[in-house]
Amino acid sequence: MKKKTKAAILASVASVLLVGFALVRKLRRRRLPRAPYVNHAVEREHYINSILHGSERHCVSQIRMKPIAFHQLCHILTEGEYIRPTIHMPVQEQVLLFLHIIGHNVRFRVIGSRFYRSTETVHRYFKVVLRGVLKLYRALIRLPSENTPPEIRDSRRFNPFLKDCVGAIDGTHVRASVPPEIQGRFRGRKDGTTQNVLAAISFDLKFTYVLAGWEGSAHDSRVLNDAFARPGGFSIPEGKYYLGDAGYGNKNGILSPYRSVRYHLKEFSDRLPENEQELFNLRHSSLRTTIERGFGVLKKRFRVLDAEPFWSFETQVKVVLACCVIHNHIMGVDPADYIMESAMNQVDSSGPHQETHSRQDSIEDSRVWNAKRDEICQAMWTDYISYRE
Repeated sequence: MKKKTKAAILASVASVLLVGFALVRKLRRRRLPRAPYVNHAVEREHYINSILHGSERHCVSQIRMKPIAFHQLCHILTEGEYIRPTIHMPVQEQVLLFLHIIGHNVRFRVIGSRFYRSTETVHRYFKVVLRGVLKLYRALIRLPSENTPPEIRDSRRFNPFLKDCVGAIDGTHVRASVPPEIQGRFRGRKDGTTQNVLAAISFDLKFTYVLAGWEGSAHDSRVLNDAFARPGGFSIPEGKYYLGDAGYGNKNGILSPYRSVRYHLKEFSDRLPENEQELFNLRHSSLRTTIERGFGVLKKRFRVLDAEPFWSFETQVKVVLACCVIHNHIMGVDPADYIMESAMNQVDSSGPHQETHSRQDSIEDSRVWNAKRDEICQAMWTDYISYRE
């Protein structure tokens, strides 16, 4: 009898508990309604279409280039089999993710939530596209033609005096994130840690050579010497030269301005050149602003270059090179967009530029190139005086 009573009691308690659990579940369902179902694939496709098939300005603001340049880039990467579509993600989405990240310096998890992708997926395809873009380096970043650039050929101020000039060369600093034990080497004249990036650029604003990865404290001339010494590195066509600042010195292939002489455009705003050296420096400065405009457009288009990086230093170096490759692609397809216009208006290279000089710069400049500079300088002045008279 007692056993039957205990069994009945246990059965009653169990039934009460079951009823209680059922009530709790019901209450929870009422208090925490399930979120409406979202078709991630449809939402993702709708967002991509809004970028690629909306207004051109919206497309440029999101992926930093017009649709025509984007589709051409995807075609090049696909045709060369540098990037392949997968069952999970087409090439267009892979490239769009990459451009969105470097254009706005967006974290992987932020992009993942916007495209309904996991952080791991975004990171994996970012690496895939980065490798693919870098394979285009030799195809898009090439030495300039040995012909006289039209910007010089069609200008009475520069032709025939600078007919052998093929571009301008300089260094720029890009934000870098490095381990604490080596941060001292990466602190240059800029605030924080940076990498010193050497670039040569033609007068149509295309990069013809880029060397990234040097620490921010390295002097420009040291980086240039390394570029010359690398196998398959920087080279200048025989008889041609680039315009450089006084920090490089006047040497073979680099034509620098006269030191201790007015140089920057702003300094000539209220007083015309008074001698041949000032005239040479003025025209040298007018042409060399090309490199400042190139850097200005590059950093304006790709915000990742002016922000604190969040990946390894090796990847940071690769990203700089990839940005230059994509810049050259855009300049070759369709450079006229609002980013270009805005950057060109903001770049002001007429102000004073702080230059540092290493011990090597104090050595006597190349006599041959000094004589060449003096010859150009005198020819300019003679023509200038006769024209004014």
